[in-house]
Amino acid sequence: MSKIKKIMVAVDFSEYSPRVVDYAGRLAEDLTAELIFVNVINQRDINMVKQVTMYTYMISVKSYVDGLKQDRTEEMQKLVEEKNCTRIPHRFIIKTGIPFEELIRAAEQEKADMVVMGTKGRGNIAGILLGSQAEKIFRHCPVPLLSIREKEDEK
Repeated sequence: MSKIKKIMVAVDFSEYSPRVVDYAGRLAEDLTAELIFVNVINQRDINMVKQVTMYTYMISVKSYVDGLKQDRTEEMQKLVEEKNCTRIPHRFIIKTGIPFEELIRAAEQEKADMVVMGTKGRGNIAGILLGSQAEKIFRHCPVPLLSIREKEDEK
């Protein structure tokens, strides 16, 4: 087994994200690894904004995506600060597309040695009917994946 040098952290800003970031940070510190925080703007949401732009000039897809990228980068920075991960080498990546596909692609592109993510996220009824993004990542992730569950007393 090779040394773990890069840990990719899937951040969806669900209620489980702080626990995921905390655990990944402690792991990276113990292993002296870099953290790569990745968030995906769902293509479904971008498509919805495209539909809205047909009826108004008040918003554009570009301004929507640019605003989300800025907001999400700031939110990830806050999580890193709250969980005392600022001393660990880290960076942020915001992607657009189908979340599980983009997270798998990011793990490959970044040559991550491991992925850390929550077992639950921000899913909705589509997740129940079509399979959750997390489940799809678990099945297709090209590197070891550590799933962080909520504590027993949080259930």
